[in-house]
Amino acid sequence: MSVRPQHTPRASGPGSAPATAVRGASGWTTRRWLSAGTAAALTVLVVLGVLVGWFFSHSASVTDQLVDRSSPALVAAVQLEAALVNQETGTRGYAISGQTDFLQPYTDGLAQESSAVAQLRVLTAGDRAAGADLDLVLSRAGTWQQDIARPIAASPPGRAVPADVAQVDKAKGEFDSVRSALTAEQRQLQGRRNASLADLKRSRTLRDWLFSAIAVVILVLTALVFTGLRRGVNRPLEQLSAQLRVVAEGGFDQPIASGGPADLRRLAADAEAMRHYLVQELATSRAAQQEVDAHSAELIRSNAELEQFAYVASHDLQEPLRKVASFCQLLQRRYAEQLDDKANQYIGFAVDGANRMQTLINDLLAFSRVGRVHDGYSPVDLEQVWASTEDSLSVGIAESQAVLVHDPLPTVDGDATQLGMLLQNLVTNAVKFRSPERVPRISLTCEPDPEGGLWRFACTDNGIGIDPEYAERVFVIFQRLHTRDAYPGNGIGLAMCKKIVEFHGGSIAIDPDHTGGTRITFTLPRTEDAAEPVAEPAAEPGAEPEEPSEEPSEELEGQR
Repeated sequence: MSVRPQHTPRASGPGSAPATAVRGASGWTTRRWLSAGTAAALTVLVVLGVLVGWFFSHSASVTDQLVDRSSPALVAAVQLEAALVNQETGTRGYAISGQTDFLQPYTDGLAQESSAVAQLRVLTAGDRAAGADLDLVLSRAGTWQQDIARPIAASPPGRAVPADVAQVDKAKGEFDSVRSALTAEQRQLQGRRNASLADLKRSRTLRDWLFSAIAVVILVLTALVFTGLRRGVNRPLEQLSAQLRVVAEGGFDQPIASGGPADLRRLAADAEAMRHYLVQELATSRAAQQEVDAHSAELIRSNAELEQFAYVASHDLQEPLRKVASFCQLLQRRYAEQLDDKANQYIGFAVDGANRMQTLINDLLAFSRVGRVHDGYSPVDLEQVWASTEDSLSVGIAESQAVLVHDPLPTVDGDATQLGMLLQNLVTNAVKFRSPERVPRISLTCEPDPEGGLWRFACTDNGIGIDPEYAERVFVIFQRLHTRDAYPGNGIGLAMCKKIVEFHGGSIAIDPDHTGGTRITFTLPRTEDAAEPVAEPAAEPGAEPEEPSEEPSEELEGQR
């Protein structure tokens, strides 16, 4: 008996830890490493995402400043300058010619001025410097309009407006101051536009650097993940797998160890414990195998002794029995007149005992030969075996007037001699244990097993039957249900049937549900390539059954 090694349970609870526990990061499991790595990678990606978001927001702000404010403000400033120039041109032409057509640029310039000022107020809202420049332009333009433009436009048409040299110089100086303010305003707006363009250019440069950095970070993360998985998981798994393959191929002396995360090390420790257990079991199994080999050798020696005993029993033991019976019979014949009836009775007992002992020895020899002495398996036609059985038992069948019927019987693989002994014992038992009230009827049925692989046989008679409580006992050697005076025999017939059936790979039993006699069922392996039994043509109605042969033959007697 092998004794399995006892595994010490791991301690649990506060203040205790597994023996393999390792402090710090080296005690992390694969799941923890993956969680930490994933969290770090997600953090880096979130930071990169925030930077990308900030970049797009900044880029959108710079673009909006350039497109929606700086450029339109500069355009509006140019439009304001054009409007004021148109006013100056219109008033100067009207002043020289006195024709009202020259006031049209002045009128259009006022409308353009109002529109341009409104746009500039909106576009420069919040910009104090731009607002101050616009206010300066409007202040100087208002002074020029009040002093020069409006009086000229209010003059009656049809004649030139008189002007002296001082008035002309004044108009020119005031409008030059307007031009100076406009130039300063446009220079300021142009500077802001150039600054927006520079910001946009810097944003594009930042975009290129940012996306390059993102690509580098992703490549670094990919390399770190690959390297970490390779060194932390793949390489320990490959090492563990290689060691396990060595053990699986029979190298049980190969120790199993692995690095990597804590769970892989625990897996290697469990595999090492299993290997140690297998080594112990293998040693125990080899010791048990050696014991089995020793017992097998002892069994071979014992079987040889049993064969020697069988030889002695069949020759040396039967010779004294024959002498005892012969000399007792000779003594009885020679001194019959001198012996009284009591002495003759005693001599009869001695002769009968010697004969029964010889019969018992022969039965034992026949029982011991089942499964040990046979000619090997070969196809056996059970139809021919049944015909031989009827021929061998023809005398007993004729004396009992028994009727034998059977189904078409198949061909099976087996020992023809032993299968013949099986059928003879079954028929002999049915004839011997017949009911005195009715003619014996014995039938042998056969059908294939529904699950396949077996033939199911049933030998049924209308004899005295067997109580279900004795269904197992009748197959035990030397077990009898009746006295020898009532039914002769040694009680070995059904035991031999059981041994023959089991030797052929089948089973045998008494049907406890059958009444009105005995039904013995047994199975035999089915030959795959054997043909199905063909039913014989039924006898014509009213035809007499064929009489059994009258030739005497030796009957093989089986016992229940």
